[in-house]
Amino acid sequence: MTDPKPAVLFVCVHNAGRSQMASGYLRHLAGDRIDVFSAGSEPADQVNSVAVAAMAEVGIDIAGIEPRILTVDDVRAADVVVTMGCGDACPVFPGKRYEDWELADPAGKDLEQVRPIRDDIRARVERLISETR
Repeated sequence: MTDPKPAVLFVCVHNAGRSQMASGYLRHLAGDRIDVFSAGSEPADQVNSVAVAAMAEVGIDIAGIEPRILTVDDVRAADVVVTMGCGDACPVFPGKRYEDWELADPAGKDLEQVRPIRDDIRARVERLISETR
């Protein structure tokens, strides 16, 4: 019998920048080895266009994704929950692994300012992949 795939949930307030870039990287780098979800406590109407452009520069398309509201079921289904500035909006369940990534919010920043955030997210995602089995 094979082990079920681990599931990772990325959560930020608007689910429009950091969490979308992180989920894009995890899908790209881990393929189908890890289930990937993202959500926000107060989702925006659309993904941040500068985050979309920054990810497109590295060959990852997050343009067609729509921000979605965080639900208790999202957290329940995840093995790892990565929060990014969402404060206490994320429910906590025993037995889950939680990480809080302190990252600048790309909202209102230009592409040059978002690139370092994107690159920081990639390094964190690579570490997460190596630690998630």
